[in-house]
Amino acid sequence: MAALKLKKGLSKHSAYDLKDPNAEVIETHTLAVLVENEAGVLARVIGLFSGRGYNIESLTVAEVDHQGHRSRITIVTTGTPSIIEQIKAQLGRLVPVHEVHDLTVEGPAVERELALFMVAGEGEKRVEALRLADIFRANVVDSTLKSFIFEMTGTSEKIDAFADLMRPLGLTELARTGVVALSRGEKG
Repeated sequence: MAALKLKKGLSKHSAYDLKDPNAEVIETHTLAVLVENEAGVLARVIGLFSGRGYNIESLTVAEVDHQGHRSRITIVTTGTPSIIEQIKAQLGRLVPVHEVHDLTVEGPAVERELALFMVAGEGEKRVEALRLADIFRANVVDSTLKSFIFEMTGTSEKIDAFADLMRPLGLTELARTGVVALSRGEKG
């Protein structure tokens, strides 16, 4: 059988770029879950995800109502629209869960993440790290003669961009909180 004689660049399209028009798109959603602040609740919520093979991109938990003993779990997850609906339905059926909100579909939301970056360097690399930190509005929270620790709040994309710029300048350690989010506007 003779090889096909196609000229390079003859077509801009590739068979690898073809997508099944019936396939559902993978989406990223931010879920806010209000739960009872008691032992084992987080394990039950996480067990729902791991037991069904769903991935959690980001997870934050904190008590938000001391008198009512309630905590807010913010989960960033990915899946097809039907999987996201299934996750929300299953979360809503758990006994210690009071509310489940999909901030991605409920309208505009504010999402932020906190990160600490340890950057070790000397000379020009040190000066460049400080210059970039100023541009990104990162605060210096610790400084030695050989390193800095920067603190930054922002979107996950902003944190990723700053980390990418700091790597060649001596980024040695990175700690991130995960996404926290609130819906914008007034609640009635």
